[in-house]
Formats: sequence, C-alpha cells, structure tokens
Amino acid sequence: NAIRQVDALVHVVRAFDDPEILHSEGSVDPARDVGNVDLELILADLDIVQRRIERLDKAVKRGLTPEEQKEKALLSDVILPALESEKPLREVELEPDDERRLRGFQLLSAKPMLLVVNADESRAAEPPEAFDIAMRPAVRAVTVSAPIEAEISVLSPEEQKDFLADLGLSAPSLDRVTRASYDLLGVISFFTVGEDEVRAWTIRRGTKAREAAGAIHSDIERGFIRAEVVHCDDLIRLKTMAACRDAGLLRLEGKEYVVKDGDVVHFRFNV
Repeated sequence: NAIRQVDALVHVVRAFDDPEILHSEGSVDPARDVGNVDLELILADLDIVQRRIERLDKAVKRGLTPEEQKEKALLSDVILPALESEKPLREVELEPDDERRLRGFQLLSAKPMLLVVNADESRAAEPPEAFDIAMRPAVRAVTVSAPIEAEISVLSPEEQKDFLADLGLSAPSLDRVTRASYDLLGVISFFTVGEDEVRAWTIRRGTKAREAAGAIHSDIERGFIRAEVVHCDDLIRLKTMAACRDAGLLRLEGKEYVVKDGDVVHFRFNV
C-alpha cells in the first residue's frame, strides 16, 4: 500500500489532557502510544518476512540462487529474530548489501520515524523527553501545540515572533517539524536565485557541487565548470549578489565542494 512507499513515517503523539476528547486507550500516555504503534509496524513486517521465508523454503527443492541464499540467511538469521524480539528494524545495523536486499520489501519498522508530540500550551516548550519519549536510533522528536499554532496563524510575522518568545519557543511548529524531518532524512536545501524566482533544491547531506548541479538538470552536472556560492543569510543581509561579492562573501568553488544547508549557488557550466 501507499504507506510502504514513503521515505519516513510521522507519528503524531497525543500528550495533552482534554476530558472532552477521549483517548482510545482510556488515558494519555505518550510513551505507551509510541510503543503500540511500533509494535503494529513490527507485526505487519513480521507477516511479510515469514511469508517470504516460507516461499524460499519451498524453493530450496529446485535450488536457490546465490542471491536467494543470501536473502534467506538475512531474513532468517537477522531480520526475523529482531522482529520476534519486538525490535524495530530501523534499530538493526546492516551492511550496505543487506540494506539493498531489504529495501525491496519496504518494511515499515525499518523506516525512520518522526514523533510529533502534541502537548498542552503550558508544556509546548518542553522537550520530548519530558513526556517520557526515549530517543532511539533513526528517530527524531519535536514538541508542538496545536492550539498555539491556531493562535499564531492569524498574527503578523513580528507578532508571531513575540508571541512565541513569550512561550519560550524559537520558531513555529511547522518550521521545527520541517527541520527535524530534514535531519531525520539526512537532507539539506540549497537555493538558486534569479531576477524573478528563488528555488530550493533538496539533496542528500554531503553532496558535492557537481552532483548538486544534477538536481537542477543533468546538463548542468555534465558541463559543470565551477560554482559561485554565498550563504543565504549573507545574501538576505546584503540584498544582492554584487554586494556579497564586494564584501568578499561570494566564493568560487570546484566540483569537490560539499554543498551546505542554506547555500545560494550559481552554477557555471558548458555543454
């Protein structure tokens, strides 16, 4: 189904008390709810893995290919025991080849998880750990408060900033959830700037300039010469690329330059 095709999962966890909104379990317990959802994912994966092992067992009579033998060993010796011990597969360390073998199954408990803790207004600035949310491998968590987001949605940017500061919050929930999602997925954004358009391009963290150019167009990657780079904070402050160049903040970088989050890049290329 569609959920198996996503890169990561988001679990909105209830952490607020409201007698008019009943909880299906009869009480508010964020840690319990996180564990329950993980268990549901594990059970769904367990069914898929067991069925695949059964098919491979039946195929032994005809003879397994070397790749099938490796797959069977992975599923039987590593994946199945982890699932049976109720361990999400995102916490299982695998070699790159085994990760590739597992990818085709689109197992849910192997996907990174973002926990969005929906708290009372009075606890909106508290970290997820304050709600007994344990930080585990391939999991990120952020605390939000839906009523606060409803209130700031009608405020101007300056009023939002002051309102959030009074609550001890650095940014609106959407911004913090977006940053946590990027961190979880290991991606960043760089920008290209034209006279009438600014575009953000998402790439894997650690991507070099030439490969980053390919996110825009394969011709730019193929004909890459160099990249003109300035950080977006400097461009916003100085207003123009020319001013950034005059201030010595515009750099020329080669194909080995690792693009940073927030870089504004102009690619020089020739095809």
